[in-house]
Amino acid sequence: MDRLLYRLERRFGKLAIENLTAIIVGGMAMVFVAQLVRPGFAGLLVLDLALVGPPYWQVWRLFTYLFLPPPSLGGWWIVFELYFLWLIGTGLDREWGSFKFNAYYLVGMLGTTAGAAITGGAEGNVYLNLSLLLGFATLFPDFQLLLFMILPIKIKWLALLDVGLMAYGFAMGTSSTRVAIVASLANYFLFFGGHLWGMWQGRNLRVRQAARRASLEPAAPATGGRACAMCGAREEDGADIRICSCTKCEGKPRALCLTHARNH
Repeated sequence: MDRLLYRLERRFGKLAIENLTAIIVGGMAMVFVAQLVRPGFAGLLVLDLALVGPPYWQVWRLFTYLFLPPPSLGGWWIVFELYFLWLIGTGLDREWGSFKFNAYYLVGMLGTTAGAAITGGAEGNVYLNLSLLLGFATLFPDFQLLLFMILPIKIKWLALLDVGLMAYGFAMGTSSTRVAIVASLANYFLFFGGHLWGMWQGRNLRVRQAARRASLEPAAPATGGRACAMCGAREEDGADIRICSCTKCEGKPRALCLTHARNH
C-alpha cells in the first residue's frame, strides 16, 4: 500500500488538501451552530442517496455529511469532541503527510458512500471518524490525554472503547450501520495491515529471542540443603555454606558455614 501511495503522491501530491482536519472540524462547528439556530438543519446534510438523484438532485449530500458534528451530550461537551477529533486528525496528518491522510479519509468516504448505495440507508460520518481514532491509537498507543480535563488516560484504551462501540453498533444497528462499520474497518486494515503485521512479526521475534537467551543461561546449582558440620547452621535458613577440603579437614570435603570455614 505504501508503495502505491508513494507513486500516487509523486503524480498527484499537489492536489492534497492541507489542514484537512481543521477544515472538517471548522465545518462541524458551523453546522452545530446552524443546528441550534434552525433545528433540523443537519438533516439536510446526511448522506441519503435517494435524495441525491432525480427528482431531488441534492448532490451536496455526497460531501456535506462529512461536516455533521459528532453526537454530543450537549453543552460544552461538543467543544471537547471537536478538539479530540482535531487532535487525532492533525496527529495522523503530521505523521503521514497531507497526501496519505487525504487518501485515508477519501477511501473511508468512498466506502461509506458505497455502503449507503448498497443498503439504500442514510449514513453520517460517525464510523468514518472513529476509524481516525483507531489509526491514531495504532501509531501512538501510549499517547495520554486528560479525560474531562482531569482523568489521564492512554489513547489505546479509548480505541478499545471505540472497538466496543463498533461491535455494539454492528450487533444492534441497521444494515446500513453494519455496512458503514465494515467500510471503516476495511479502510483501517487497508492502510494499517502492513503496520500490524510488522508489529506481530516483531513481537514473535522478541519472544523467540527471549526463549533462546533463557536456554543459554546456565542453570542455578542445586543447594542440596547443606548444613554446617560444626554448628549445624542450615543453608535453607540463610546460612552461607561452603565446601572446605583444607589440610585441617584432612583432605575430606566438609560443609561449613562461612564463619567456621574461615576459623576452624
